[in-house]
Amino acid sequence: MSLGLIALLDDIAGLAKLAAASLDDVAGQAAKAGAKAAGVVIDDAAVTPRYVVGFSADRELPIVARIATGSLRNKLLFLLPGALALSAFAPWAITPLLMLGGAYLCYEGTEKVYEALFPHQAHAHEETVGAGDGSARALEDRRVAGAIKTDFILSAEIMAITLAAIPEGTFWTKAAVLAVVAIGITAAVYGAVALIVKADDAGVALASNTSRSSLAALGRGIGRAVVKGMPVFLKLLAIVGTAAMIWVGGGILVHGLETYGLPALGHAIHDAAAAAGAMIPAASGFVEWLVTAAASGVVGLLVGGLLIPVTSYVLAPAWQGLSRLRPGVA
Repeated sequence: MSLGLIALLDDIAGLAKLAAASLDDVAGQAAKAGAKAAGVVIDDAAVTPRYVVGFSADRELPIVARIATGSLRNKLLFLLPGALALSAFAPWAITPLLMLGGAYLCYEGTEKVYEALFPHQAHAHEETVGAGDGSARALEDRRVAGAIKTDFILSAEIMAITLAAIPEGTFWTKAAVLAVVAIGITAAVYGAVALIVKADDAGVALASNTSRSSLAALGRGIGRAVVKGMPVFLKLLAIVGTAAMIWVGGGILVHGLETYGLPALGHAIHDAAAAAGAMIPAASGFVEWLVTAAASGVVGLLVGGLLIPVTSYVLAPAWQGLSRLRPGVA
């Protein structure tokens, strides 16, 4: 009996070691895969704060929470099982789906540029595609829905990069790594966004400190600088977020063309980036990234510019026509 118990305990210890090794393996793979997706993660963090600009302070965190919840739902309920299913049964479908998402990012980003440059024409475009009523609640719902749609595309890219970075393993190991990356990245991105959008409140609290100590005086100075600087910072971040949508979308399309045997554009961008980096060896990595992002952004602007009239005159009327055919829709 005692020998059997000892053998059982030994088996349990062996299983525990195996489980610990598996957890370490999942954590290590998740860290490596998350690092490879860091570029898209940064873009995601830059894109999101612009959806909160213009709302009252008491609605900022609830909006971020709504978007974060939608993002996590996207990743865990749709993208994770979808990525595993496509990689197992239809790997050929991953690239075209990503390219469709990239085209959507190009459209969304270019539409923001169009709105800034030609506000009257942009207003007419919004009326064509259906902007909805102008109430605060409706505006918030549209902003949240738009943010979640954009996040879906960026999250799909993150999950695709993660899946490609996972070495061959069991189905459950892949699922666990994708889940860890999904939860970790969502927490990091929206935690950072929450800190950004509430930094001005922290600045107000520091500036309101009435203590006479030198440390409090320093805090008041920092608080006033934060309060004055955050509106400018948020506007700059909104610009960066819009640019990120365009260059990420353009980059997805360029990589997709390479996958389909059309590498000329990608090679031209790579060669231009390498040549520019060689001119400034001390900052070659940054220069190469900057040139690649700028060239991808030009591609994104061209594609987005083509999609705006297509959406206005083809897709939106077709969708409205289908909507009228539904029962109960006027």
